Amino acid sequence: MSESLGSGRPPAPEQKPTTALRRRLAELRGPATPARPLDARALAALAANPGCRRRALLDGAGVDKGALAEAIGSPSAAFGQSQFAFMRGNAFEAKVKGDGGTELLRLLHERMGEGAEPPGQALTPDLAAAGPEGRAARTALALREATEAGGWALLDHPMLALEVAGSPAYLEPDAVVVHPDGRWTVVEIKSFPMIDAAADPSKVGAAARQSAVYVLALERVAVLTKGASVDHSVLLVCPRDFSNLPTASVVDVRKQLAVTRRQLTRLYRIEDIADELPPGITFDLDGQSGASLATAVEAVPAVYAPECLAACELAFHCRGRAREQGTVTALGRSLRGELGSLTTVEEVLAAARGESGDPADPTVAAVRRAAALRAEAGAPCH
Repeated sequence: MSESLGSGRPPAPEQKPTTALRRRLAELRGPATPARPLDARALAALAANPGCRRRALLDGAGVDKGALAEAIGSPSAAFGQSQFAFMRGNAFEAKVKGDGGTELLRLLHERMGEGAEPPGQALTPDLAAAGPEGRAARTALALREATEAGGWALLDHPMLALEVAGSPAYLEPDAVVVHPDGRWTVVEIKSFPMIDAAADPSKVGAAARQSAVYVLALERVAVLTKGASVDHSVLLVCPRDFSNLPTASVVDVRKQLAVTRRQLTRLYRIEDIADELPPGITFDLDGQSGASLATAVEAVPAVYAPECLAACELAFHCRGRAREQGTVTALGRSLRGELGSLTTVEEVLAAARGESGDPADPTVAAVRRAAALRAEAGAPCH
């Protein structure tokens, strides 16, 4: 992993993805298949399970995991917004950003205490460019120009770049506000409500993890911009109560930022995973049978946990394999951590029965003690 995750510095030239790697990933995906972009939500999910080489490779190559799951005969884990919720969210976002972002800046002033008077009209630079690389370069230029100008600026859907396991990811936050003092604040606009000034904690947590990825990407640009800094608090804008009127809350993402930085650093580099694949492996959906695609999927090691069901289209497939193999990770990461060197259900049961395991091992001793207590509790009364 490049040191950009640790220090905000851009990757050195020798660390940038090579043409050979891009070609290799295109071959894995299918040369005629456009790559699916790796967004912040997927990146946050990937960071939550850094040991899963399967997801790292498939996401890095831009493979459509939902279509792949269907092709191998496994139901795709369905998640995300309905079409109605998507349209409602777009309408709400347009309302928040309307009139040059006046309402958005008012909310930011109200929640973050920006001076005595609310900011007036903000600069709204044009971020249009060809392709994600061009848009990311245009965004970086607009951030530098706005910081040098020393005024307010609102960047609507900027494009940010972040290196992930040796491959570039392009991320698009809802907005970034540049303050007159050179600070940059990420703005996340969500359609779930804040009722009595509080929102669903799980949804706020997901928004915080997603925003932390944006902050991480912004830091790469800020380190090269004189006078710039990135807020570690983001502005979360939601509908108030049961209306369509916007309200906002400031969310501290320092914890999520530290976790995301650490987890992304632990990711296996994509080129290393690709190099370990058997010859001829491809995830190209065109002209391949479900059996050959299933073989390709199984050629890449996976680490399944129940949390994958809410974040990965291949979760049902991986859960089935984990259950067949009897891995304890299928029962949850916390339990896996408690069981130490006992990695399968059969090993745990054998240790509990006294058939295997070192009695001096605290985990084995605890399992045997638990088995004895269960047997005692189930014994008939006399």
